[in-house]
Amino acid sequence: MPKNAYDASGNTAAATTAPQPFLLSPQQGEAARTLLSYASSLALPGPDAQLVAVVVAIRAARGGVGNLTGADLSALRLGDAREAVDALRCLGWQFGEDLFGEDPAAPVPITVPDLTRTDDHPLPFGKNVRSRVSGWTTRALSSKPVKKLPPAARLAGLFLAAHTTSKLLGQIPPDFPQACGAALPDLLRKGFVTELSETRYRLDPAVRHLSGLRRPSEDERAAEGAKAEGQAERRARPAVQLDAAAWAQWKNAATPALRRHAEAVEYCAVCTLEPGQVASAFMERVRPQFVPQWIRNAYGEWKEAHPNRGPQAAEFTVAFRAEHGHGPSYNQLCSGLGWDVCRSVRNFIVRRLLSNEWLMETNPVPWTLRPGVMAQAQGIELPKARTAVAAMRPGP
Repeated sequence: MPKNAYDASGNTAAATTAPQPFLLSPQQGEAARTLLSYASSLALPGPDAQLVAVVVAIRAARGGVGNLTGADLSALRLGDAREAVDALRCLGWQFGEDLFGEDPAAPVPITVPDLTRTDDHPLPFGKNVRSRVSGWTTRALSSKPVKKLPPAARLAGLFLAAHTTSKLLGQIPPDFPQACGAALPDLLRKGFVTELSETRYRLDPAVRHLSGLRRPSEDERAAEGAKAEGQAERRARPAVQLDAAAWAQWKNAATPALRRHAEAVEYCAVCTLEPGQVASAFMERVRPQFVPQWIRNAYGEWKEAHPNRGPQAAEFTVAFRAEHGHGPSYNQLCSGLGWDVCRSVRNFIVRRLLSNEWLMETNPVPWTLRPGVMAQAQGIELPKARTAVAAMRPGP
């Protein structure tokens, strides 16, 4: 580091726990930097609007439409949320007025014209990459050192994390928003970075897992090589045929709340699930399953490597519901968190999270995962409606 760098290493306690696994692969880190470059290239007046642009753009990256809630805006701690939204409207982004309505938990679809294009798409991400970068954005903005800082500092934190190597070193990129420069000392003061100069910095070890600029590990290189040779391809699940008449009959017999939930999943612009897959998940009865010992053994090994699985899962369900308008499936939860295990082990992982009350669901209704009692005790919960009527209306 340069000699004139600030040093705040004495202000942060040494890490006493094992480091968290990286949230982004090298490919996903490149996608995160592409997202930030896109947001900084927009003709926006300042960090408030740029931060909203980052959050909305990654949610709308596939298809051009993403959901945002009033609670999302509140969590961004914007100086003037309406002014930020108006700045994006001037670019042609289509926001619904319900975004400032009575219910902060209500998802409002937002259309981003740039991201509806099929040619020359600015964010050409696959489904998994988009999901992982969206999760990384949420985790980075809610990390303890920056969660209560102003938008300029939080946006700066995203840029610095995305451009940091696994060795914690980073260089401020050319597309770093100029208005965020004055907020960099706040990141040093709060311990997001431990060293800072005009062009270089060192990320704090506590947020090392947010690093986006790193070389692939030996295992990642081996996995990519095997995939390229066709040795690690997973069999695609066969499409489920939709019985339109039976599905319509089921929806007509369902309660209004259950039908609204089912159609929120069926027509979710982010998930883009096959109608037959959605219908079968709601209509089929869930039978108790025997858990063989090999699954229990695999879970035990996985559990040792994921000590923070409960809070991470609960936080993911909150962010997912804000983006999609419904909770994640078991598969979407594990995939979004990068828990790369087979389907049987994934199901057992979620069942353990439910049993330990980190998560809860409306059994047997699918796509209803949300924070459980243990998570709520730590302040991880879904946003509450502002009106008494809305608060008394149970969601699926």
